[in-house]
Amino acid sequence: MNTPPTNTPAENPRGSRSRLRTALASAAAVAMATTALAALPSAANAAADGIVVQYRTTTSGATAHESEPWLKVRNTGATSVPLSSVKVRYYFKAESASAAYRFACSWAVKGCANITGTFGTPASPTATADRYLEIGFTAGAGSLAPGADSGDLQLRFHQTSWAPLIQSDDHSFGPRQSAYADWPKVTAHVNGATVWGEEPGGTGPNDPAVLFDDFDYSSHTDPRLQANGWSVRSGSGGPGLSGATWDPANVTFVSQSGNSVMNLEASTAGTAASTEHSEFSTRSMKFKNGTYASRVRFTDAPRSGPDGDRVVQTFFAINDLTAPMADDYAEYDFEYLPNGGWGEPDNILYATSWETYRPEPWETVNAHTVERSSYAGWRDLVVTIDDDRITYYVDGQHFATHGADYLPERPMVIAFNHWLIDLAGQPSTTPRAYDQQVDYVLHVKDQVLTPSQVNAMVGAYRGAGTTFTDTVPGS
Repeated sequence: MNTPPTNTPAENPRGSRSRLRTALASAAAVAMATTALAALPSAANAAADGIVVQYRTTTSGATAHESEPWLKVRNTGATSVPLSSVKVRYYFKAESASAAYRFACSWAVKGCANITGTFGTPASPTATADRYLEIGFTAGAGSLAPGADSGDLQLRFHQTSWAPLIQSDDHSFGPRQSAYADWPKVTAHVNGATVWGEEPGGTGPNDPAVLFDDFDYSSHTDPRLQANGWSVRSGSGGPGLSGATWDPANVTFVSQSGNSVMNLEASTAGTAASTEHSEFSTRSMKFKNGTYASRVRFTDAPRSGPDGDRVVQTFFAINDLTAPMADDYAEYDFEYLPNGGWGEPDNILYATSWETYRPEPWETVNAHTVERSSYAGWRDLVVTIDDDRITYYVDGQHFATHGADYLPERPMVIAFNHWLIDLAGQPSTTPRAYDQQVDYVLHVKDQVLTPSQVNAMVGAYRGAGTTFTDTVPGS
């Protein structure tokens, strides 16, 4: 992002640079009421991280003689998971307090003999979920390797009396789900821990404090940006090329596949005066421990003009440096350099956790992890901060863990920016422009989510039609 990591003597040295920081305002953001989200599941064990449930139905009517929840269990993690350790729950409202139900498996890739179905009652029944169908697997179903799925589970259930079912008031029912898709209204549990989906009845005082924004805005002048606590940077200053400016007009909002995304442009015509950067951040410095997540599209080539500039594309959390080497400074970065820079010749992704730094003479205390390969395309980025460590994930896979020495002492802002390190990568004076796009941002205060839980939470917000919520209290 914004401050280059310093390598140890055993690593390739990197060029130092001075670091000018943006003044970070601490005005409180405006919270907006929104549809409540169900209770967040606790963090799962590492082996279960990556379990996702997909759903479709072939019986989409508001009433039916049978309900047909067809399911697939996917393993998007890096570790094999025995299916016998997995339970999946489909929640529904009983037709009456005395209603009894019967389960059947019509067909399953794993074999119906290896599929079990039992009915239960949630600990906290709701108006749309006072029963659940729990699907399990015998040892004969085997394990799910990373990247594998269970194949079709073509399931059904009905009242023992064969009286009609009312599906339209069932929590897990999706009448428009004619094709398989991730479905957070069905939960998955591994060895008793909830690892996917939203359990019914999660509203109330124990709900987590959350910032979620789907970036459904018209332009950088949209008055909702300020009302929702965002700032679009203008003026001059670091990081990056001295003499460049931060242009608010470089932050735009575009439609992509029916969804609004934020675009951050960096452009130049080969001179400092022609170089324009972009930055978008929260106005309030109120985010500390918890989960930070975003879906970001990195790019390796310019939208127009010649390639080669040393651009930096970022997602980060940061606070202000109150004094050189101040121990209450904090910064946690994803930084992608598609054309190298800081002594690197080619594309490289950094995850960096900062304890502190000194601008002059340049001195840093940080931990960083790198991957030298292209990360062009949409990437799911997650950073979690608890009382012991900072953990980074890319596309659901563990990328880095940094220790307790780098934990934050003060709250931070959340930000994205896109800028040029210098003009050494491409000497041409032909104008060129680079894009970085952002699909959403999510912060969950004081809770460590797995990447799968992040996906479930974002899916639940979007399923409810929620484009923005901020319940994180001011610091």
